[in-house]
Amino acid sequence: MILRVETAFTSIKKVRLQPPSPKMVPALLLLLPALAGLFGAAEGQAFHLGKCPNPPVQENFDVNKYLGRWYEIEKIPVSFEKGSCIQANYSLKENGNVKVINKELRADGTVNQIEGEATQENITEPAKLGVKFFWFMPSAPYWVLATDYENYALVYSCTTIIWLFHMDHVWILGRNPYLPPETVTYLNVIRDESRMSCFPGLPDT
Repeated sequence: MILRVETAFTSIKKVRLQPPSPKMVPALLLLLPALAGLFGAAEGQAFHLGKCPNPPVQENFDVNKYLGRWYEIEKIPVSFEKGSCIQANYSLKENGNVKVINKELRADGTVNQIEGEATQENITEPAKLGVKFFWFMPSAPYWVLATDYENYALVYSCTTIIWLFHMDHVWILGRNPYLPPETVTYLNVIRDESRMSCFPGLPDT
């Protein structure tokens, strides 16, 4: 992978990134506790050694059927979601991408809202989208593992950190603020069958 770096003198240098050598691994492992704290592991986020897995996603995904409002039912806790009553609304933009509006209710009663944009990054696997909320940050994976479009959705995201470990996010979404327990159990089975049984049980939001 080639990383382009712009210096203060507006010249551009190319830096070739290489995986860490075996001699560096013990030293880098010492950094894991600090990095885990930095990325919010203390708040229950799921960290695992190795690169992100590649679970199977929803076949024949139709983004048009997926548009509309979704309510967060369960999740692996994430540091960037502090509130409750979290919901997302997806709508189609003129450029063909998906407009994303996430809302949450804060403890003080105010509503926090953030807007982003999702793109289908691989036409052969349309259920694998990338979401970006800030222009200066890379897009984050938004993979729909399962959905019936009318009731439920199981969404997965993952970030690989310095080639050594990865951070998982999983959301169970519903078209309504409540899903029957049997539906939640069904989605957790799909999660486990997707080779993600290392995830802890998803707590209630």
